[in-house]
This record gives sequence, C-alpha cells and structure tokens, in this order.
Amino acid sequence: MSFCTVIPTYNNARTVADIVRRTLKVCEDVIVVNDGSTDSTLHELQPFGSSITLISYSRNRGKGYALRRGLEAARAAGHDNAVTIDSDGQHAPEEIPLLLQAVGQRPTLVVGSRWQDAGDADNLPQGMPAGNTFANRFSNFWFRVQTGLRLPDTQTGFRVYPLHALPCLHLLTYRYESELELLVFSAWRGVNIVPVPVNVSYPDDRVSHFRPFRDFFRISILNTILCLLALVYGYPRMIITKLLTHNS
Repeated sequence: MSFCTVIPTYNNARTVADIVRRTLKVCEDVIVVNDGSTDSTLHELQPFGSSITLISYSRNRGKGYALRRGLEAARAAGHDNAVTIDSDGQHAPEEIPLLLQAVGQRPTLVVGSRWQDAGDADNLPQGMPAGNTFANRFSNFWFRVQTGLRLPDTQTGFRVYPLHALPCLHLLTYRYESELELLVFSAWRGVNIVPVPVNVSYPDDRVSHFRPFRDFFRISILNTILCLLALVYGYPRMIITKLLTHNS
C-alpha cells in the first residue's frame, strides 16, 4: 500500500515545523500545502528542503482548496492513499500507523475520531472549544440524515483518503466545510467509512482558523444543498450500489 501525508497549513508558524518533523519519522512522502500564510510559516518550512514536497501560493484560498491541491499531488505521484493531518498541533503524527491499520481491501476512508469511544458521540474530547463541539454535533446529525450512517466525528481533519475512490475533487466549497462534503460524497459512492479513536490536544498557543458563526453558516448552506442532492442522487445511488453488490 503506497501512501503519503498531506499537511495543509495557514499561519501555523509555531507548530508546523514540529508536525512536519514528527510526520517524516513515520512517512517518507510528505506534501505540505502552504495556503497563503502571512506569518513565518514558509520560513519554518524552508529547512526541510527536498525532504518534503512543498506547494505554496500567495493568496489564502481556504482549507478545502489546500486539501484539493495536496490530494491531487498525491494522486499524481501514484499513491493509493493519502493521510491528512492538521498543522495546529491537535493531532499526533505518531498515530498515523494506527489509522493505516484500519484501511481494508475495499476502498476505505478512515476518520480519526477525537471521541475516545468511536461509538459514543456524547463523550466529549477534553478541552475541545464549545464552538467546535456544537458545529461537530450539528454536522454529525446532518451527515446521518444525508447518508444513513452515524459517525462520532465528521469534522476531524485527521483522515486517510482512498485516492482512487474519491469523488471528483472539484468541490462545491473550498473552505472549512469541504471535509464534510468529501465525507458525504464518498459515502454516496459506497466507500467504506471507518472511525478510529485518536488522541487530541488543544495547547494554549494553538492557532485555530475555525470561526464558529461564519463557518457554521457556511456548513448550514452546504447541508441544505447536500440534503437536496441526497434525495435525487445520494440515496438512489447507495440503493443501487447495495443491490448490485448483493447480486454479485
């Protein structure tokens, strides 16, 4: 199984070098996408030189756009799977092998759940900001409506994507909520989605670009669109896929 790690980053100068350094210990191919950072993020990445693949552009385009660029580069490099991890220090790169262990023979999207019990969505991660908690519960509910599947953490950025089974990377949105979009469209395509409990840390100096009111509004608009698409495309496709799989 060929895999790489994609690290999108925006103004995470205090944490990005540590995350990249630790990731290189468990993954030889690391793609860092500098999403128009205005701090010293790019300076912090320069010492890594050719040990990483660096994609950088001057204007901030959003996390979804950065993920798209990174996943496209991973696919072009011939990898089967791409691990994505945030650069703000909340996830531990040392747990990347744990996520990879959950990849099955059929296309599998592994979700690193910040809930220690992947089946208990009420067991809150210690220290998670209230705005993130509410947005995650909100997205979890609508994800279940749109796909019929239950996940304890639909907002985590710590994942393993099956590159050849991903839906088209020309996403409806290129901001924070794009990860939910990738999750829903993957479910509609019959990709196996597996939650794996992971540890999470919220250091005091962590820089988060999640804006509760603005991003919640964008998530609400996306969920409205996805609910409509679920009726005319998502559920019919899942039903047909299940029938074909059963018959074969």
